[in-house]
Amino acid sequence: MFVRILLIVGIAVLAWSALARSSTAHGAKQVVTVRPYETLWSIAQRHYAGDVRDAIWRIERANHLQGADVRVGQKLVLP
Repeated sequence: MFVRILLIVGIAVLAWSALARSSTAHGAKQVVTVRPYETLWSIAQRHYAGDVRDAIWRIERANHLQGADVRVGQKLVLP
């Protein structure tokens, strides 16, 4: 019985991880324009699954940003 439950849980975890979507799944970079009241955090949260801090770091690095400050109208590449 325990082995059966463990097998079902394992299959469920594998299925979930296969269906989980990340921003790099497409392979193409996306460009977004910062809108009023948006922050780097809100952009990362909307476009990436997982740890938002990691997404922010990747966006900062891809756009050569020195910090998380963004301006309305600024174009950001999302890796």
